[in-house]
Amino acid sequence: MTIDLSMPGSSGLLDDIGGKKYMNFFSNRYVLALTGAAGIGGFLFGYDTGVISGALLYIRDDFPAVRDNYFLQETIVSMALVGAIIGAAGGGWINDTYGRRKSTLVADMLFALGSLVMCAAGGPYILILGRLLVGLGVGIASVTAPVYIAEAAPSEIRGGLVSTNVLMITGGQFFSYLINLGFTEVPGTWRWMLGVAAVPAILQFVLMLFLPESPRWLFWKDEKAKAISVLEKIYDSDRLEEEVELLASSSMHEFQSDGTGSYLDIFKSKELRLAFFAGAGLQAFQQFTGINTVMYYSPTIVQMAGFTSNKLALLLSLIVAGMNAAGTIVGIYLIDRCGRRRLALTSLAGVVVSLAILAMAFILQSSSDICSNALNGACQGALGWFAVAGLALYIAFFSPGMGPVPWAVNSEIYPEAYRGMCGGMSATVNWVSNLIVAQTFLSIVGLVGTGLTFLIIAGIAVLAFIFVALYVPETKGLSFEQVELLWKERAWGNQGNRQSLLGAAP
Repeated sequence: MTIDLSMPGSSGLLDDIGGKKYMNFFSNRYVLALTGAAGIGGFLFGYDTGVISGALLYIRDDFPAVRDNYFLQETIVSMALVGAIIGAAGGGWINDTYGRRKSTLVADMLFALGSLVMCAAGGPYILILGRLLVGLGVGIASVTAPVYIAEAAPSEIRGGLVSTNVLMITGGQFFSYLINLGFTEVPGTWRWMLGVAAVPAILQFVLMLFLPESPRWLFWKDEKAKAISVLEKIYDSDRLEEEVELLASSSMHEFQSDGTGSYLDIFKSKELRLAFFAGAGLQAFQQFTGINTVMYYSPTIVQMAGFTSNKLALLLSLIVAGMNAAGTIVGIYLIDRCGRRRLALTSLAGVVVSLAILAMAFILQSSSDICSNALNGACQGALGWFAVAGLALYIAFFSPGMGPVPWAVNSEIYPEAYRGMCGGMSATVNWVSNLIVAQTFLSIVGLVGTGLTFLIIAGIAVLAFIFVALYVPETKGLSFEQVELLWKERAWGNQGNRQSLLGAAP
């Protein structure tokens, strides 16, 4: 038997290819509902990422200790990342032990509590505590949401559905800037900005009480009747039988006969090492190519470009966040058509170019020889707009590719027994990288200048391009079982025909 790995068309709700019916993105409202509810975790992730950049402008005004202290500003931003690292590291174990649904409920409780603590903070250190609690919730959600969505999604639309979670992240960032603008003239500005995040956390908590556990997790935990009950709402009878057979086969071929896995196994097994290296590398490069530098500090970057008004800086940052969300929609459309690998490579090529433009704008702006004294104001203004254009171009290239691809790939490249653990470890790599960037960006800018800082990030993007080209395989349209066989082929150097190998799966 040979399996056609090409992406089926999308002319109807169900596409009949070779006698097998494939779903398109909108063909099952139940799957979309699960995706939307789980994606609120992504919304919380994105909202927190975006809201702190605007709130920081007003926190500096309220707390003199913060105003002139770059390290304290970076700590307020970064403490959520410390929490996210801990949450992601423990979130993998929580996911595998207690399931995706309960993990989401825990994340919601932590996020809501942290939001209320930040809202009531009387000083910078209570604010930092609230940021830590929010970070714990965000870290667990960052592991759980992509896995929950991927395990309920048909393989032919899995990339797009997981990318919907990334759309929720970027949508959360966009909404955070709307909130930032809306509360600029309201007393207690930053308190409202940070406190309102408790609302979507409570909403998701309520919704998850009525949603099922992941069918794959249920099957893995030998609750087959419950798993099949969920799968019946996703697939027709013919496809259901095939999916159940694949799940049964996968359960029989887990790495350990008792169906459990340990962190040590990940480093013992060559195929798991290769998968984790590719997944963790993507997550690290997503951060080191600068995306959350842009999202955390975009108002500050805009001010560095010469726009000194807080309100104007937030407005321009809102446009950047809107482009990020729009680009993610493009990524949802392309990821199951062009594939993960090609999309990431194209994205990174554009990121290198846009970062070079952004760097050049700041370098020219800082050069006293470029603008004559007579025309200095107009020249500086033009260069400021050039920097903002570079920022927008960066988002236009990054958001369709390196935004969704790392999360989509990490949700699908690990075996069931290790999906939570590996996903948690990989998300931890993302958050550690995020922390390093957030904690050092302003300091590096102060040391070498904004222009050179963006040139350094451009150099890292070149390394990311090489990494993806060498180590990240294409997983478009593959079932979880086929992806496992792909890694075995890579690990053990099987020179046989790839499609024949994949087709040999029961």
